[in-house]
Amino acid sequence: MNIFDKVVEILSPERYLRRQAARQAIKVLNSGYSNHGASKTKKSLLGWNYKGGSPDDDITDNLDILRQRSRDLYMGAPLATGALKTYRTNVVGFGLRLKAQIDAEFLGMDPEEADEWEKTAEREFALWAKDCDATRMMDFYEMQALVFLSMLMSGDVFCALPMIQRPGNPYLLKISLIEADRVCNPPEITDERVRGGIEVDQYGAPVAYYIAQKHPLDKYAMGKNKWIRVPAFGEKTGRRNILHIMEFERPGQRRGVPILAPVIETLKQLTRYSEAELMAAVISGMLTVFITSNTPETPLGESIPLEQQIDTADQNSYELGNGAIIALAPGEDVKEVNPNRPNTAFDSFVTSMSRQIGTALEIPHELLIKHFTASYSASRAALLEAWKAFRMRRTWLAAKFCQPIYEEFLIEAVARGRIKAPGFFDDPAIRMAYCGAEWHGPSQGQIDPLKEVNAAALRVKEGFSTRAREAAELTGSDFERIVRQRAREERMMREGGLTGGPTGEEVLAVPSVDNEE
Repeated sequence: MNIFDKVVEILSPERYLRRQAARQAIKVLNSGYSNHGASKTKKSLLGWNYKGGSPDDDITDNLDILRQRSRDLYMGAPLATGALKTYRTNVVGFGLRLKAQIDAEFLGMDPEEADEWEKTAEREFALWAKDCDATRMMDFYEMQALVFLSMLMSGDVFCALPMIQRPGNPYLLKISLIEADRVCNPPEITDERVRGGIEVDQYGAPVAYYIAQKHPLDKYAMGKNKWIRVPAFGEKTGRRNILHIMEFERPGQRRGVPILAPVIETLKQLTRYSEAELMAAVISGMLTVFITSNTPETPLGESIPLEQQIDTADQNSYELGNGAIIALAPGEDVKEVNPNRPNTAFDSFVTSMSRQIGTALEIPHELLIKHFTASYSASRAALLEAWKAFRMRRTWLAAKFCQPIYEEFLIEAVARGRIKAPGFFDDPAIRMAYCGAEWHGPSQGQIDPLKEVNAAALRVKEGFSTRAREAAELTGSDFERIVRQRAREERMMREGGLTGGPTGEEVLAVPSVDNEE
């Protein structure tokens, strides 16, 4: 019992009893997490503003600010720019390439027929991919990179699938990319089912999208903005009209969150710090002085000749020139200023902060700043950890963007008779069997190529992988084309009498050298 309780007990016994009863109630209530992360009494947690809301309250209502700050960081913060471009380059690179993989057994095809069908589908898809952009600015593979980068930067991106006739193009299907800001609520909409420009049904499934004809942030847009309500699916065919490309982090979420959202403040403050250090370093490279005067009412000394001055409009500007000699008036003195820059702790501090940023973005510090100084094992471990995230997002992009569009392409190609697919429109299971595909992107890259090749050969030998997959992963090449090209080259070598090169077994037997420095 403290002194205050003793005083209360003497002056007001009833109040003292109430206080003791309240203390006992708190002891009963405080159990489990209430003693730790959920405590409302610990001083270390009293200042924590932890209040949250629904996915729409926490995410949708804050997206305008998050998007604009994320884009601003991309345009002006080197670490943010590097992080997003690192993702784009490693996940998409030159584009995810189609490798048709139909279910030949279910469709009753022999391997030769299946191979021929797949080659035809890939050939037709390559024809369509060259002119699939509604704006006629990009091919399908460039659009993949833009879709992925826009999703990372803005949180999500939308794709409309209009049918546009163009001379010389046998396909009508096109892709129209819509930036996230254009999908928003019209001012007159008050229906609670519509938030963030997306109307949902009782189960939370999208019913329609409200798309602004003009970008809401376009300051030069003339006239009143108008919105178009686009149904999510066709009423008769069930065809998907809009692809919504986003990553989910909460059930019931309608809109995506920019990947930089958790580190926006850290990136901005680190950028400010870097700019301040840069400016300080620039200033320290100049002769910076202060002039002290006992007669402040009179002008300071004799300045640089008028014709050599830079800022003549500012009467309070005093300038120094190369090798200039400036006379000082009586009572004036010069004192130098040394800002002690560059700061010796700058690099270690930025490195520490970039590690935290990389952790949040799933990019190891070494890859984030493109600086590999550790051993082979450590560098490879960092690269492998990063590729877990890259592969996950590559699979996600293929499933959310590439595969749905490939299926839409096949529908038109089969309907037009350019690809023969019996039963395609009769049974959804048959259609799914025809739509099977893999999407291969750029390879991971190797720190020690010989070790990587040895590992790939062992995976193929033990049946853990195929030559086609390993060729795509290691070099981004098509194994069948490699075989055909090698057959021609070997034939040319024999005809030219150039034989006797090392065999594959001899090459693989050469030991690699670790760099463990």
